[in-house]
Amino acid sequence: MPTLLIANRGEIALRIIRTARKEGYRTVAIYSDADRDAPHVHAADLAVPIGGNSPQESYLDMGKILDAARRSGADCVHPGYGFLSENALFARKCEQAGLCFIGPSADVIELMGNKRQAKVFALSAGVPCIPGYESSQDSDELQKQAGHIGYPVMLKAAAGGGGRGMRVVQREQDFQAQLKSARQEAKSAFGNDEIILEKALTEVHHIEIQIFADAQGNCIHLGERDCSVQRRHQKVVEEAPSPILTSTLRSRMGASAVALAKACGYTNAGTVEFLVDGDGQFYFLEMNTRLQVEHGVTELISGTDLVAWQLAVARGESLPQHQEEIALHGHAIEVRLYAEDPERSFLPQSGKILFWENSFAESQVNARAAPLVRFDHALATGVTIPPYYDPMLGKLMAWGRDRDEARRCLSQALQALTLLGPQNNRSFLRQIIEHPIFATGQAHTGFLEQQFSTAFSDGTSVNRARALACALFHHLGIAQENVTRATANWHSGPIPLGREYRLRDGEDVHVIRLRANPVGQYEATLESGDCHRISVASSGLANTLPRKLNIDIDGVVSPVLVHISEGQLSMLFEQRAWTYEDMTYAPAQREGQSGNGLILAPMDGCITQICIEPGAWVERGSLLATMEAMKMEHTLRADGEGTVTKVNAHAGDQVHSGQLVIEIEHAV
Repeated sequence: MPTLLIANRGEIALRIIRTARKEGYRTVAIYSDADRDAPHVHAADLAVPIGGNSPQESYLDMGKILDAARRSGADCVHPGYGFLSENALFARKCEQAGLCFIGPSADVIELMGNKRQAKVFALSAGVPCIPGYESSQDSDELQKQAGHIGYPVMLKAAAGGGGRGMRVVQREQDFQAQLKSARQEAKSAFGNDEIILEKALTEVHHIEIQIFADAQGNCIHLGERDCSVQRRHQKVVEEAPSPILTSTLRSRMGASAVALAKACGYTNAGTVEFLVDGDGQFYFLEMNTRLQVEHGVTELISGTDLVAWQLAVARGESLPQHQEEIALHGHAIEVRLYAEDPERSFLPQSGKILFWENSFAESQVNARAAPLVRFDHALATGVTIPPYYDPMLGKLMAWGRDRDEARRCLSQALQALTLLGPQNNRSFLRQIIEHPIFATGQAHTGFLEQQFSTAFSDGTSVNRARALACALFHHLGIAQENVTRATANWHSGPIPLGREYRLRDGEDVHVIRLRANPVGQYEATLESGDCHRISVASSGLANTLPRKLNIDIDGVVSPVLVHISEGQLSMLFEQRAWTYEDMTYAPAQREGQSGNGLILAPMDGCITQICIEPGAWVERGSLLATMEAMKMEHTLRADGEGTVTKVNAHAGDQVHSGQLVIEIEHAV
């Protein structure tokens, strides 16, 4: 029995394990210290610890992974996506160690993995490309060439993908600052700060063609995926087929993708990505030399298992189907569920999953019934989402006989998904799927920026949730007899004035006055003066966590799922997750992180740059430091003008959420 080591983690590791086992492979998982109890560890036949927490000391450490392969007796390695999946050196090291690398050759990865080389090669193969510049790395020369191209211009990391090391420069005066930022992120992510320039195309469609090739010279495509709904160049929604392609354009793009793959001697699974403008002209963007995150939507419309195809081609077999045998049916849409807070600039989140369940029936990889739902994930109640890796929790997909059926099915599946723990983007995804522009298939690459540039919850919902959280903190935190006797107001005299709570929501602390009435009835008055009347059933005092309650708030009954522990309350209310911390008895210095000169890390992560020194004078909003967390760069800025008195971290340091990084003595 061949043994396959999966050099990855999370949902893609589980996805590969599922198919590999069906194909007769013994599977090996690797895991970092942070992933010791992760679902993929328990799903594999064998699991090998590689230690460390950060990607650099775990899933990016080639020596540790190759040693794990040796220790487990692995014959082959599947890299999944991300991490080392497009690293030519890793592919070579696998080959040198006698391991079959499930993917294209190291030479092809090296050629097509560098955006500059790939673009030059694509031009030589006759594939249309975006106007740009791919030569000198001199900063002044790059700025000069940007002027020739014309603003806005795109800066792109030559060695990377996934939106990292990419910046859109709107004006010449911003060029050098954006170039420095892009280079820094590219160096951190890929170990290479080489940058290329391209004309920034706006309001276009991002289309990728799934190609597959074997060692016998056969190469086909399996149609396209539309990945236009993006945020910060990161894909959020993908679908197949594209709602904007004609059959003629689909045929032309497929032929170009196959021609490029044949020209570079490609084998195994890959994706050729294009941008398509309003005139139907398409331009080569890049080639991904691996399985894509969104491969599942192609599987749903083609009835294939692309991981099984990968393993077959790696064994030296011919492709299971010829081009004329590929039949695409129906429509599939996928959304990416992330641990992030849309209300706080999509700040990545980490922490324990307090409760999770789905009430929809999941399909098999190549099932064919209408409509159907598929959820690729690594979720389990009690599992901790670590702060070191990509914040994606899973990919929820729906297939229907047509696009609207798939869209409606996906919206219902999102509604049925119950996830309590770290903040996530489930509600935001549903807003996208139900938006009229998306519903009509007209969403382009600028769609999210144009339509979702403000808060995603209305103020009324926010106020109700805040009032409810206060009532639940009170109701679930006091003895039963105090609730029923209405002795929980902490007042003297005949008039119940209520008690004052202070709740933290993100970086803000809100004062709420709560008055308790008999049998779990409350009045919560917010700082704005708004008053909400809340009734909590006594059944809410059950000992199980989380508690499922029916709450009457202002005369409307709503289901609520709530978990409270150690001063923190998490709840699902009105189709959104909310998290609050009880600060009522916290020391005063814990109130608010804004305006007190104490600059704290917003999450666990790694400091990538310290931009100031003790004694420096800073203005409000001045850049103090940058940090990387969950594959995203974040900035720490001054909360007022004053003098920097302490710098408590250095570049390369790992910091924890809430850790003091920089202190500022504000000017009087």
